[in-house]
Amino acid sequence: MPKITKRIVDTLQPSPAGRELMVWDTELRGFGVRMMPTGVASYFVYYRTGEGRQRKLVLGRVGTLTPEEARRQARDKLTDAAKGADPSAERHAKRGAMTVTELCDLYLQDAAERVKASTLAMDRSRIETHVKPLIGRLTVPSLTAEDVAKLQTDIAIGKSAKARGEGRGGQATGGKGVASRTIGMLGTILEFAKSRRIIKENPARGVARLPEGKQTRFLTLAEIARLGVAMRQALDDGENPVAIAAAQFLLLTGCRRSEVLTLPLAWVDTETRCIRFRDSKGIRAREVGSRIELCVLGAPALAVLASVSRPEGCLWAFPAVRGDGHLVGLPNVLDRLCARAGLTGVTVHVLRHSFAATAAGLGFSELTIAGLLRHKVPGVTARYAHMPDTTLLAAADRVAGEVWKQMQEQEC
Repeated sequence: MPKITKRIVDTLQPSPAGRELMVWDTELRGFGVRMMPTGVASYFVYYRTGEGRQRKLVLGRVGTLTPEEARRQARDKLTDAAKGADPSAERHAKRGAMTVTELCDLYLQDAAERVKASTLAMDRSRIETHVKPLIGRLTVPSLTAEDVAKLQTDIAIGKSAKARGEGRGGQATGGKGVASRTIGMLGTILEFAKSRRIIKENPARGVARLPEGKQTRFLTLAEIARLGVAMRQALDDGENPVAIAAAQFLLLTGCRRSEVLTLPLAWVDTETRCIRFRDSKGIRAREVGSRIELCVLGAPALAVLASVSRPEGCLWAFPAVRGDGHLVGLPNVLDRLCARAGLTGVTVHVLRHSFAATAAGLGFSELTIAGLLRHKVPGVTARYAHMPDTTLLAAADRVAGEVWKQMQEQEC
């Protein structure tokens, strides 16, 4: 085998025998690349300690390091070993003192290539808002189930609550739901630590998660009408028209907040009247085999989307007021609209429930509503279609039409 180069690495394939495949570099003895049966490949270096013990040290994954970067690291490790050092033992010792903050950073770096951008952003937000401030200083090996349980309690009672900044998405308030989801995420991070042999057992296992509770608040048709009046008044008073359009779009589609605010315009197929979700690498998101998640759009939703004013070359369906980014701060705008309309207990997620409640009020079946909201329903083969279902399109038209009709009602 010749010197390991990018061309050599790119041609590597998993062993047909289902075993680990190792390729050695002919230029630097002890340096190689390993491919697992799963197709994951990593650079490594073999060396002997001063006591004659053989060690293997993984340098990094293929794709994260180039062959030349990995070779330079391998040469440095081999030089250290020749001087009597033990790089592998030093790494394990360092990990033994790794803090929760350092582990979270390592996890986010590793997850960047395999986790959807939206999920990664949510994980990062929970880590920075709740995990690091409360337990970030603790070392990972010292973390106990009691520490994890206390973290959940502290988040639930609001110890990590803070403002996110003026106009940047409102307030992080904690609560049982946030606490439960954060502990679930922490459990995943600690499983990652276990797989890396940083810890032997996951202290989050066995910690009972707080019940998140179900969202029961939704807007009645009369409340939707009041909100519509408030939207028109707010527009006359100079409120952000893009934010109001986004709120309308949420009510007209039942989409999730993150899906709408970060929606690239290119994902909207106006011809077939749907959104085709994709991930940050341009691959269809939530796709397994031939399954693709589509969100059907009623005619009023498309009309709202078409009404949004965007600067030339804008990539976002709902652009920010300033800069090239997408809209943020919708919760603040919705709070002002609801205060104007005299509505209480309304969050952005309530808009999604209001769409579902309107559909139920019109007599649509649970199966149809699940299709409109893109809930997972076992046995429903329509999720495997690459084109919007005509029945769902008709349902989306009717539900969005009813919501839009109420939003256009005049103030009594």
